[in-house]
Amino acid sequence: MTTDTKNTDPWVSICHIDDIPVLGSRRVERSQGAAVALFRTGTDAVFALLDRCPHKGGPLSQGIVFGERVACPLHNWSIGLCDGVAAAPDEGCTPRFAVQVLSGQVHLDRRELATLGTDLPLPVAGPARRGQP
Repeated sequence: MTTDTKNTDPWVSICHIDDIPVLGSRRVERSQGAAVALFRTGTDAVFALLDRCPHKGGPLSQGIVFGERVACPLHNWSIGLCDGVAAAPDEGCTPRFAVQVLSGQVHLDRRELATLGTDLPLPVAGPARRGQP
């Protein structure tokens, strides 16, 4: 995936829909900020969220997709694929990205890829977290 900002096409082709498992996800790395997670539902709807749970930064791409939601693999928060909002009683939101599927090709908005969520801290896991709240 390239995000050449000189390109006037607002959409960048990421992959074919078949490259995303049904009821699964695929990660899209970016030059800065957290990766983007592409999700495919059982009805072949495709959604994109920042690959970062709003709770503790868990990798949503490793969660279980059910209906139009994904369960965070760390603490089982249920996040809406349409809007990135956590289901009550939990609170929080992760950025969502515009998705376009044309002739089976999945596209993301070039400007959003370059800017959306790049200011959020990256998750820290493992021993590096010691001493952090």
